[in-house]
Amino acid sequence: MVRRRLLAVAALLLLPLAVLNAVGYAADDPQDAFGVFLTLSLAVLVAGFGLVRRGVLRWIALLLAAMLALGVLEVLLDRRVVERLIIAGMFWLAISAAVAAFAIHVPLPKAARPRRPVLFINPRSGGGKAERFKLADEAKTRGIEPVELRPDDDLATLVTAAADDGADALAMAGGDGSQAIVAAIAAERGLPYACIPAGTRNHFALDLGVDRDDVVGALEAFVDGGERVVDLAEVNGRVFVNNVSLGLYATAVQRDGYRGAKLRTLLNTVPDVMGPAARPPDLRWTGPHGRSHLSGTVILVSNNRYRFGPVLGSGTRPRIDDGELGIAVMESRPSRGLRRLVPQRLWHQWSASDFEVRSVEQLPAGIDGEATILTAPLRFRILPSALRVRIAPKHPGASPSAQRPASLWRGFRTLLSIAAGREATPTGSTDLGPRRAERV
Repeated sequence: MVRRRLLAVAALLLLPLAVLNAVGYAADDPQDAFGVFLTLSLAVLVAGFGLVRRGVLRWIALLLAAMLALGVLEVLLDRRVVERLIIAGMFWLAISAAVAAFAIHVPLPKAARPRRPVLFINPRSGGGKAERFKLADEAKTRGIEPVELRPDDDLATLVTAAADDGADALAMAGGDGSQAIVAAIAAERGLPYACIPAGTRNHFALDLGVDRDDVVGALEAFVDGGERVVDLAEVNGRVFVNNVSLGLYATAVQRDGYRGAKLRTLLNTVPDVMGPAARPPDLRWTGPHGRSHLSGTVILVSNNRYRFGPVLGSGTRPRIDDGELGIAVMESRPSRGLRRLVPQRLWHQWSASDFEVRSVEQLPAGIDGEATILTAPLRFRILPSALRVRIAPKHPGASPSAQRPASLWRGFRTLLSIAAGREATPTGSTDLGPRRAERV
């Protein structure tokens, strides 16, 4: 508690100082500051123009954007470098102190230790994390039966067989696609489940409150861990733990070579979906106010709502037990005149218990990062309180954005509360234990 208060005080002192110094710097040389801002804005516009084009035009635009950005860097390093570095350092320290002050640990209700827990291990996930951390041996020392997947094994079949054979708790060490399979069966059988972060990104583990840097420690969930109840979601009967993506990303993950060169494949897909000659995907959906829409550059349907934008915790879900889908849609609208240089995008984001996407064709989709083809209509629904999750006692127990405010003003007020010793109730920390899981 004392440490959090000191961090909050540090953030509250450093951030105003950094802002005042930045304003003072801009006031001393307003033409220089305005020139930097204008050049950076132009670089972003030119880069956006290039990304949706192909061939020579793309590379000319990207080269020009890079030259503009280098021009800005040259101006910033030309003079008063020390002053600029001090201002940047103050902002970095203030943000770091705020992030550390917002970090929480949610004490979860203790749960009975399972008699026969089973851990399924994908040895190829995360570049071989399971082997590096000797997960199978670590599991045995804790009374957990390890099952290592072989190339031809069907995970769902193995998990179902283990449950039929008397396993009273299930865990998965692998990517989020594998986590969804094990979580779905655990929810169906009413068994406790543990997420072991042995994948590459481990998004589900992050939002559950599992420490992604403590792979072995996550096994303690079945030793003396606490329990919370979270939601799952499904599309056309298939359970997912994170999200389903349609449009740009879903088209990219279908392409050969995506796994080996993700960024290049995604960039090469942009002109096909967002370029001037692109044919928009046939995605028909109804918005939160009952208005029908045709197409969309990106549709993301998630198990609870993601936080997006330039705020702390962006790209994570503050809650994973809110009982609603998160729906985010990015549309491209035709523009005239100079506005045609870049696609004009419009974001919609809302929550709902169900959602439907209609189409006259089969739709490429990315389900928890895995490429697949779905037959329309796509019917999404939330499965509230579906899964009993066990989490190690030393792990956070809640999403990193659970207490990170969604706006600067809320962040300032929260820091004041922490500094004054008035702990704010973290989002997602209430009713974590008493609720009972519902069968999928």
